[in-house]
Parts: sequence; C-alpha cells; structure tokens
Amino acid sequence: MEKPKQLRRALTDSVPLLQRNPDGLNMFIDGGRIASTLASSLSFEYQYQLNLVITDYGDDIDLIMVPLLAWLRENQPDIMATEEKRRTGFTFKVDVLSDTLCDISIDLQLTERVIVKQEGDVLHVTHAGESPLPDNVQRPAQLYAGGELVSGLQL
Repeated sequence: MEKPKQLRRALTDSVPLLQRNPDGLNMFIDGGRIASTLASSLSFEYQYQLNLVITDYGDDIDLIMVPLLAWLRENQPDIMATEEKRRTGFTFKVDVLSDTLCDISIDLQLTERVIVKQEGDVLHVTHAGESPLPDNVQRPAQLYAGGELVSGLQL
C-alpha cells in the first residue's frame, strides 16, 4: 500500500510541528479488505480505514486539516464527491490534554487500485493512480495562518 507512506511524507513536509517531531504522527490501518472478482486478471483494490494519531499537538488544528484536505483532493477525491462520503470518509476526534496540548485521531476511508497483468507466465503488478483533477483546479503551494506563512505544501 502506497497512500499511508505518501500521506506521512506530505504531512511531515507541510506541518511545522511534524517537521520538528515526525514521531508525533502514528498511522494504523484498520478494517482493511481486498475487493477482487473472478475476472481474468488478478487486479484488485485495497479498501481500508487509515487512522492517523497525532500526539501532543500544540499548534492550530487547521495546520493539519488544510494540508490533509489538499492531499485528499489529489489522492482520494471521492471523499469529497458525495454526501455519504463527506459524512463518513473523513472523521476525527480530539482529546484535549491541557490548555496547549491535544491528541488528534483522524480516520480516512482510503482505496488503492492494483493492476495485475500477466505476460506469458509472468505477473506484473502496478498501483494505479487516481483520476486527475479537472484542469481548472489550481493546487496550493503555501499555507498561511493568521496572515503569516506557516509552511509550503508538498503534495
């Protein structure tokens, strides 16, 4: 599975606190399953819930949510496509530890398509990317909070 690694990289590159403390981001895959059919190919889809836990977070939660939404728009756009997906595809909980610290748990419903092609007696496995965004969507390059540049977005 590729998306957890890609998302970890995007968040640690974009979130200042995670740049300083990458070990504050933990990831768990829950409820994973394989969707496959009896088609002639062995192609399949991973379907799973990715749980991100950010511990001892002391910055503005928007500094996590905005880069995460930008990553989802590129890598799991169906989460934003329907009312059902918007309601269930991206959920979160926050445990307030003190006036300045909290733990954040985020659940994302992710999928990854895997294409398996047979050439003779050899199988070739590749991960299929998401369909590209429409051309009129401009991808952000920087994140400002309170009028100050917080980070560059690495998506």
